[in-house]
Amino acid sequence: MVQTPSSLPLWRLLQAASQVVAAVRAGQSATPALDRLAPAARPGAQALAFHALRHLGRAEALRRQLARRPPPAGADALLCTALALCWRDEEAPFEAFTLVDQAVEAAKRGDARGQASFINACLRRFLRERAALTAASERDPVAVWNHPKWWIDLLRQDHPSQWQRIIDANNARAPMTLRVNLRRTSREDYLRSLQAQGIVASAVGEHGVILAQPRGVHEVPGFDEGLVSVQDAAAQLAAPLLLRELAPAGRSLRILDACAAPGGKTAHLLELADADVTALDISPERCERIGQTLARLQLRAQVIAADAGQPHAWWDGQLFDAILLDAPCSASGIVRRHPDVRWLRRASDIGQLAAIQARLLATLWPLLAPGGRLLYCTCSVFRAEGNGQLETFLAHNKEALLRPAPGQLLPESGDMDNGLRDNRGSDHDGFYYALLEKAA
Repeated sequence: MVQTPSSLPLWRLLQAASQVVAAVRAGQSATPALDRLAPAARPGAQALAFHALRHLGRAEALRRQLARRPPPAGADALLCTALALCWRDEEAPFEAFTLVDQAVEAAKRGDARGQASFINACLRRFLRERAALTAASERDPVAVWNHPKWWIDLLRQDHPSQWQRIIDANNARAPMTLRVNLRRTSREDYLRSLQAQGIVASAVGEHGVILAQPRGVHEVPGFDEGLVSVQDAAAQLAAPLLLRELAPAGRSLRILDACAAPGGKTAHLLELADADVTALDISPERCERIGQTLARLQLRAQVIAADAGQPHAWWDGQLFDAILLDAPCSASGIVRRHPDVRWLRRASDIGQLAAIQARLLATLWPLLAPGGRLLYCTCSVFRAEGNGQLETFLAHNKEALLRPAPGQLLPESGDMDNGLRDNRGSDHDGFYYALLEKAA
């Protein structure tokens, strides 16, 4: 069941959720669309919108059977949102008849009032003919897998034996995973604190904690005080990997976090090591978020708004002991956490992003001291952004030595019992990691 915490009536939440879906279909990220909503509507609308986005391929296939010509964008978004929410009873957040009734009410009370009768007719027909309409939609791979056709084809090409597993994980809801700030507390003490408050949680990875039930970040014990941060278990691997076996005698490590916003990995580096960290991001607004993250955790770094690919504008000429390049990518590994990503990306994006990644690798490698290490990572499952990128780099840089790293991590989700799995080490987003050492 989808959690929709709100005191607002369901029709209001459906209106708000459909606005988010409409924004995504128009090419906008869900995040700013959610930010534009009234605060009281945001949590419930997000739960409904994310559920709808996870089933949008199915909903659009059903709507095409119900109406050959789509209604105006806003009405179509409301209709598809309702279909996505009620097409299968076992995953529906409310009874199907309730969803239909409230969707029609949302149309009557909003910009889609002129299409309220049309929406009502489509949804009532769907309830009458649900089995036949759903069976017919099974012929459409986009409806079955709820990913664009090009995305499915690329997954099948890159991961021929695992592509279905990846899609299943993408279509599951991500858990809420925290990283414990080891400068302020231990994971064991934090877990005991949660237990004392009746909050069910489990350890994950080296420094992580996963909650049985997600909650607002400011409701997480210790978040505002800087004891923990929200960060997926796969992303928590970056800082320990980069810092492993790096300990220059008599001085602090000099580290570059090249694409640092919103600052989670920067903070993790500083939680684990006494280091002189430079955190870059091309966006001044995103740099403000890095500063806020560090301030909450009582950590300090040099934060610079600059393009990592143009070091003449920000580099002081001193080589770095370590470089973390969490490169811009398709975000194809974090779809379970950001279900809008699959509908926003285009096939042409992958080659364009791979070119940016290659440029950043080539530009930053000369800034690394001999004996230093560069950790290349992306939250992607596409080969062009992972192994393909690494193979090309190694072919052109003979002084680059490959060190042990996880390589391609595929997203892992599964059936949860009260939000907890038996094997917490396998619940994480998709990531790619390659650790490179520069020959001395």
